[in-house]
Amino acid sequence: MLNQKIADLRKDYIMASLDEKDVDQDPLQQFGRWWNDATSGEVEEANAMTLATSTPEGHPSARIVLLKSFDKDGFLFFTNYESQKGQELAENPNVCLLFFWRELERQVRIVGTVSKAPASVSDEYYNSRPIGSRIGAIASHQSRVIADRTVLQEEVDKLTAEYADKTPERPAYWGGYLVKPTALEFWQGRSSRLHDRIRYVLQGDGSWKIERLAP
Repeated sequence: MLNQKIADLRKDYIMASLDEKDVDQDPLQQFGRWWNDATSGEVEEANAMTLATSTPEGHPSARIVLLKSFDKDGFLFFTNYESQKGQELAENPNVCLLFFWRELERQVRIVGTVSKAPASVSDEYYNSRPIGSRIGAIASHQSRVIADRTVLQEEVDKLTAEYADKTPERPAYWGGYLVKPTALEFWQGRSSRLHDRIRYVLQGDGSWKIERLAP
């Protein structure tokens, strides 16, 4: 049933436009342009992105994770390999990432396949984290049912004492994933819901086809 108070919520997007002649031929370069806009402006946690996976039964599954790097090889994030998302990625490497930068009236949707990052990359990032975050990664068996929060806190307290005089090593069940894109869509909000949507699709020869989508 329609809730009119919710249905009446709307915003007209008027900040910018996006045209085929203005975008870079390389979608990673275009993402870099928008990334610079997002990180130099007023966007809070510009690296927050929705990661969509699917269960073995085909049910969609989504959550927010944080982008930690991107380059020509793809988009990098870190998590527990034994978590729900890790198990789903092991079953089906096809994923979708979504950035929503409200302050810029922009979205970027990335479709691709995921693989584990090299151990050296995971080690480097893990060792750069605050000690509390490193211990937290060891203590939390992510996505498993626990009786209450005291179970987690007790494990953290035990590990904090254990590593008081030594540096914790990255657990084998925690590390990075790299999403290699096969399609990227750049969405710029426009007035009257006539938004600009430019999509890049990877071709067999490694080039990118650029096309406009109806809003």
